[in-house]
Amino acid sequence: SLLATGSLAWQPASLGIRHRSRPQHEWLQGAPVATTNRQTFLKSTETPTKEEESTLTPLSLFNSKTRQKDVLVPTKPGQISMYTCGPTVYDYAHVGNFRAFLTYDLLKRVLQYYGYDVTHICNLTDVDDKIIQRATEQGLKDVSELTLKFEQLFFDDLTALNILPAAEYPRATEHINEMMEMILLLRDKGLAYETSDGSWYFKTQAQPNYGTQLVKLNYDEMESTDRAGGEEEKEHFADFCLWKAFKEGIDREDAAWESKDIRKGRPGWHLECSAMARKFFGEETIDLHGGGVDLKFPHHENEIAQSEGAMGGDCVFCNCWFHNGFVNIGDEKMSKSLGNFLTLRTACPTGLDVRAYRYLVVSSQYRNPLAFTQQAMQASKNAITRIDKIRTQIQQALDDATVEGSGASSEIAQKVVPASLANFEAALVDDLSMPRAAAALFSIVKAAEQEFKRIAKAKGEASLDICGLESILKAMDQMDQIFGVFYEVPLTKEEEEQQQNGDGGDDASVPEEVLQLVSERTAAKDAKDWELADSLRSRITELGFAVKDVKGGEPIVSRI
Repeated sequence: SLLATGSLAWQPASLGIRHRSRPQHEWLQGAPVATTNRQTFLKSTETPTKEEESTLTPLSLFNSKTRQKDVLVPTKPGQISMYTCGPTVYDYAHVGNFRAFLTYDLLKRVLQYYGYDVTHICNLTDVDDKIIQRATEQGLKDVSELTLKFEQLFFDDLTALNILPAAEYPRATEHINEMMEMILLLRDKGLAYETSDGSWYFKTQAQPNYGTQLVKLNYDEMESTDRAGGEEEKEHFADFCLWKAFKEGIDREDAAWESKDIRKGRPGWHLECSAMARKFFGEETIDLHGGGVDLKFPHHENEIAQSEGAMGGDCVFCNCWFHNGFVNIGDEKMSKSLGNFLTLRTACPTGLDVRAYRYLVVSSQYRNPLAFTQQAMQASKNAITRIDKIRTQIQQALDDATVEGSGASSEIAQKVVPASLANFEAALVDDLSMPRAAAALFSIVKAAEQEFKRIAKAKGEASLDICGLESILKAMDQMDQIFGVFYEVPLTKEEEEQQQNGDGGDDASVPEEVLQLVSERTAAKDAKDWELADSLRSRITELGFAVKDVKGGEPIVSRI
C-alpha cells in the first residue's frame, strides 16, 4: 500500500467528528449517462476489452506539468480518471467560471467520443472564508442554507449549458474525516506541523520539488510580499495552511469540526481537493486534473505537494494537468473580486444566448484568453442561427424526398463529408484544436447551403443530392457529440412554475409593444422565417425582455 507507511493507514476512520447530513444532489438523480454513437468505438458506459483498448485513438494534450503537448497514456488502458476543481458555492457562478466547466465537458466528450471510459469527479467547496462571511451577513441559522441554494443554481446553469454531469460532486463538508486523516498522515511523515492556536501547516521545505511542478516559484519575491497576519509561527513563509483554527467572532459553530487529535477549526482549501481525490481514486495516479490557469499556483501546486507527500516515495499524484485561459472583459480577467463579472442569467437571457455562449467557448482554443464582447456573442449567435437554419432545411428536404438516399454517386457523400470528418477528428486529438474543428463543421454547412443554392438556380430542372444531404446531417450530428449545441435550453424553476400556472408571464407587466413583437415572432417561426424571428427576438431583448420558447405552449416573456 502506497499510503500504509507511518502510523496511519489511508482509510477513512471515525475520528469522533461532528458531521451534519446533507441531501443528495437532485441534479444527479436520474441524470442520463452520456454515450457516443460512433459505431467503431464503445459506449462510454462500457469497459473496453483488451482488443478494443488497442484500437482507441491516442489524444495529445498540453500538459502544464511538462510544459509541452504529451500523448495521454491512461494508467489503466481504455479508462480515464479525471478530477476537476468545482465552484465555491456562496454566490452565482459567472460566465468566466463556466469556461472551466465547459472545458471539462469538452475534454470528457472527446474522450468518450473515442471510446474511453471516463470517471470524472468534480468537487464542491462548501466551507471557506467567503461562505462563512456571507452566511453571517445574511443572518442565516446554518451555512448550508446558503451553500445548498447556490449549489442548485450552479447545477441549473450546468444543465442550461448542456454540460454532461460528473460521476460525483463531493462536498467538502462531507469529507472532513478524510481531511483530518490526511493531516495526521502528513504529520507522521514529517510534512505537517501544528501551531499554538491549533492551526496546521504544510512543511514545504521538507517536500522535494515544491513550487517547481507547475510553476517556478521566486522565493525572494514571495518572501517580500507574503506577510499574512496571524501566521507568525510558520516555519517558512511558503508553508501553507492545512487546517484553520477556530476564531471567536469570525468563525461559526456550524462550520467547525474537531477530533481527539485536531483542535476545533476547518480545513484549508488546498487540503480539500487532495483528500477528496484520494477518497474517490484511492492510491492510484490520476490521469487528468484540470482547472482555470489561475489555479496552477497556489492551489494545484499545493495539491501536488500534499498528495505526493502523503503517497510517499516516487509516487505521482497526477500525470497530466490541463488549464483553461481566462474570460476577459476589456483587458481584465472576469472575476468577482474585480466586480466585472456577469452571471449566466444576466449575460445570456435567452436560449439562443445560452447556446451561443456554449459555442463561443467550445469553439475556442481552450488555453488562450477569451474575450467576452457583444461582437463575439453576436458572431456566435449568427453561427448557431446559421447551423440551425441549414439543419432544418436538410431535415425538411429529407422528409419531402420521395427516394431515400438517391444520388448514390454523390460527391458530397463520397468526398466532402469524409474529408471534413477527417479534419474534424484530426483537430480533436491535437490538443482540442476546436477552431479547426469548427472550420470542419462549417465546411459541410457551406456544402449544404451551396446544394440548396444550386437547386434554386436550376428552377426545378435539377434534383437535390439527397444522399449528400443525408451524409451532411449525420456528420453534423456526429460532430455535435463534441460541440453539444443541438438542444433545447430547459426552463428554470421559475419559468416552469409560470408554465404550470398556465401563464407565459405577467402580461400586465409586459408592454403591449413587446407582446406584439412576441406574437409576430411566433408567426415568423411558424412560417420558418428564422431570420425575421431572430431579428424580432433581438428587438424584444433591446426593450429589456427575454422570450423563451416552450414546446407545445405559449412562449414565456420575462424581464431581463
